[in-house]
Amino acid sequence: MRVIEARLSGIEGKKRIVKPYRDIASLAGAQVCCFLVLTHLEPSLFLIHFYQSILYIAILVMLFYMEDRWAYMIGMLASLTWLLLAYISGILTRAVEQLWTSSNGTKAANVVSLLALLTAVLAMLMIAFCGRHWKKEYWGLGKTRSTFLVSAGIIVVYYGILLKWFLDMMPNA
Repeated sequence: MRVIEARLSGIEGKKRIVKPYRDIASLAGAQVCCFLVLTHLEPSLFLIHFYQSILYIAILVMLFYMEDRWAYMIGMLASLTWLLLAYISGILTRAVEQLWTSSNGTKAANVVSLLALLTAVLAMLMIAFCGRHWKKEYWGLGKTRSTFLVSAGIIVVYYGILLKWFLDMMPNA
């Protein structure tokens, strides 16, 4: 009965048109939006936040051109690396402290902290969704190792450049 109703209402036809990775595209788009809003809120870190958004724009482009194998692996590794760097640098801890004591900070600082936590949540979702798609579509095909190694190399170079720029922006103490 449900199949007949779905066919009559046209729902089944719409499911064929929609790409299976729209969840990952939505997460990557949300990450891009968060980083671009941060460029506005923290003008001194414009280049850093803009550079962070480039990787997620690249994931969107890869999905558009059906290079989803690379998009899934880079999405997982980039998000994991960003989470590790944000945790090690204390960004996430400071964001939680800032929101916990929100009466002490400015509105812009609270929004920046909220966006930092939102990007962390989006990164965790990106890892989970990319991992689920990878397991469903590519697990056991013999492409995991080569895709991982190339993607890991890309991520190391990408975040190496990001860290170099960030450290160069810091005043010498």
